[in-house]
Amino acid sequence: MKKILSVIFSIIWCGAIHAQSNITIVGKIMDSLTNTAVPYTTIAMYDAGNQLVNGNISSEDGSFLIDGIEIGSYRMVISCLGYQSLEKSMLIGQLNEHYDLGNILITSTSTQLNEVLVTGEQGQISQGLDRKSYNLNSNIAQSGGSVMDAMKAMPSVSFDQDGKVILRGSDRVIVLIDGKQSSLTGYGNQKGLDNIPAANIERIEIINNPSSKYDANGMAGIINIIYKKDRQAGLHGSIGFAYGLGVLSKRMNDLPTQLGSYSPTPKYIPSLDLNLRKNKTNFFLQSETIFQERLPNNEFTTRFYDDGRIIKSQVPENRTQTHYIVKGGMDYHFNEQNILSFSGIYDWESHTDTAQVPYINQEGNRNRYIAWNEEEITGYMNYALRYEHKYNQHGHSLQADIQYSRGWEDETYFLNDSSFIRSDGRDITTVLGTEHITSASLDYTRPGASGRFETGTKIQVRNLPVEYEQVRDENSMLYEGLGNWSKWGERIYAGYLNWVHEKDKYSVEGGMRAEYTSVFYNMDESNIYYDENDAYDYFRLFPNIRFTYNLNPNNRISAFINQRIDRPGEPELRMYTKSDDHELVKVGNPYLRPQLTQSAEIAYRNYWENGSLFISGYFRNIKDAFQRIYTEDNTSIYDIVVKSYANTGRMQNIGMELVFSQDITDSWEFSGNFNYYQITIDEYTGSLLFPYPHTFFVNGSSDGTWDAKITSTLDVSQDLQFQITGLYFAERVIPQGIQLSRSSIDIGIKKKLWKTRGEITIAATDIFNRFGLRQKIEGQGFSADYQNFYETQSIRMGLKYKF
Repeated sequence: MKKILSVIFSIIWCGAIHAQSNITIVGKIMDSLTNTAVPYTTIAMYDAGNQLVNGNISSEDGSFLIDGIEIGSYRMVISCLGYQSLEKSMLIGQLNEHYDLGNILITSTSTQLNEVLVTGEQGQISQGLDRKSYNLNSNIAQSGGSVMDAMKAMPSVSFDQDGKVILRGSDRVIVLIDGKQSSLTGYGNQKGLDNIPAANIERIEIINNPSSKYDANGMAGIINIIYKKDRQAGLHGSIGFAYGLGVLSKRMNDLPTQLGSYSPTPKYIPSLDLNLRKNKTNFFLQSETIFQERLPNNEFTTRFYDDGRIIKSQVPENRTQTHYIVKGGMDYHFNEQNILSFSGIYDWESHTDTAQVPYINQEGNRNRYIAWNEEEITGYMNYALRYEHKYNQHGHSLQADIQYSRGWEDETYFLNDSSFIRSDGRDITTVLGTEHITSASLDYTRPGASGRFETGTKIQVRNLPVEYEQVRDENSMLYEGLGNWSKWGERIYAGYLNWVHEKDKYSVEGGMRAEYTSVFYNMDESNIYYDENDAYDYFRLFPNIRFTYNLNPNNRISAFINQRIDRPGEPELRMYTKSDDHELVKVGNPYLRPQLTQSAEIAYRNYWENGSLFISGYFRNIKDAFQRIYTEDNTSIYDIVVKSYANTGRMQNIGMELVFSQDITDSWEFSGNFNYYQITIDEYTGSLLFPYPHTFFVNGSSDGTWDAKITSTLDVSQDLQFQITGLYFAERVIPQGIQLSRSSIDIGIKKKLWKTRGEITIAATDIFNRFGLRQKIEGQGFSADYQNFYETQSIRMGLKYKF
């Protein structure tokens, strides 16, 4: 009987429903007098217009499940022969994917029943106030490139000269893969986004105010990269190939050398995505390969010394690169409630960088010439095991994760130097590092009728020993006395509680994360710059609060309070010098300390039939901020500026963000965003130990800047789309200087082929070649004009076939 009623109800429902989401409602119908289950009860959902949108029939034990409900106000009608009908007013909010109504008591015709108000929730959707989600299938103008290319048009996102993502003015961003930290993007410190192809990525989420469920690091927020994963039965997937050319024109002529800078730079990117689901097992495999020439840096620097000297140089980092990424695994469903998953990532990259660097004085004479060649192999193996248990209550789950990563770095650097000090000097450095990362976590979620409860714990252990060797020629420009080894380690023990509650007009989320951290950095005793090893530990609490008020179903306002931490990783601590321009030396600081951030935000979102508007104001107060600091080395026989890290006191960041979208017509969509923020840097005097004990000074400053991005997408026909994106980043303050404005215009075309199974895309980025970095630096004893006209201009063509 239940099957017949379900079929009849489904036919009626399918004719009424238009759009759905992944929200599920569960409950159990019980007799109010006997407390026994009532089977074959009809549960119907009606919208505000009294239209039937969904429903179901209770089973033998009285339980029911309804899915496919969108945000909005509803009326639930429960009816059964011999019982009084029950109506419940329902508000479907935006906090949870699952909610449980528990036992619903209905009364026989002889008993009265009071009306009950039920609130439902929805979470992790693209329109939520807590995050923004971007489907890469709609990203045409930046298609065929890397994750960094795909993120170029996202709100409040920019990039620095090291290829790091800047979110709302800060590079302290945590990048996750499918919700978890991964070797592919770095643990606690972002890396490699310009080397990860975007072909197999489904969407990218930006979470500015993470809950206590997430790790506490990353003051600017979290970027979550979600890979495609097909759940259909049988074999499905796609195969693709992209070809590109970069550096189509040069914004500035090369300084005179035999090699100069690469132009153009060809790229070949094949990709594969496979998914096989059979019975209880789901297999998946994704692979991307990059063969390319590239110009990751092309640095023009003019240094003005206080004694009147002017030195110009150019460092063109000409790269030949091969990069393989393979991601695969399997899910085994023991039954509907127990799933075991195993996955792995293999990331292997090899590149050779070559540069010829001239140094030219104010008379136009070349007084120094350096040629260098760097051969480097890096990579990771990442293994992850996950067990998930789903309880009988829908959305009630327990998840256990164990992850191990092994990374490697093998770099050899060859240097030839010709100057008035030495005519033909040769130096060699070698760096070998092997990182081991082990983590284990346990996460528990229990939904309720008006909220959910989350709790969990995590342990993460990292160790990175590094070996360093030098081969020095006479009058070597390499710093001696650095030692031959170092070892860095970090231990984090964490636990969290998070609670979500939603009522008709408001919702609240509050949580607390506790973390105990232990760090050590051991150095070779022969190091002459630092007297002792470093080790410290600390315990911190990280609260988060969010309050949302529903003005009406389409208008919401939220307030967020958050506290986060940014821990320096081994790259910021590493005591070994590195330089491409050998009069500008980069080095870490093994005594660097974490920075703490307190943040607050007020956000408003409005939906209408063909568009939406998001406005937010945010504030960050940063204690013990760590930054790159420029100082002059007065002890060297060469003209050297040292670029090292230091804690620089307090910083503040206050800003406003606006994101909007509007369908102008059925075939024309227009979207954009505007971000204004002001960075205040307090005056600070500090000390550094390398290359000798000395003080540095940071001028206090406060200045505002803004960026704007606009995207227009036109459906020329059912199978043809055209997109144009414009970006502008205004002038902004940086430590010890300013960064000048830059802009970019990107265009793209996408054409569907073979009855929509295939598609071809053509994308051209920075077509006017105006997106390079330009900075003015004021240091002690010198000033500098720094321009990095790295590879921003490119054209790419991609072809993909789905099966």
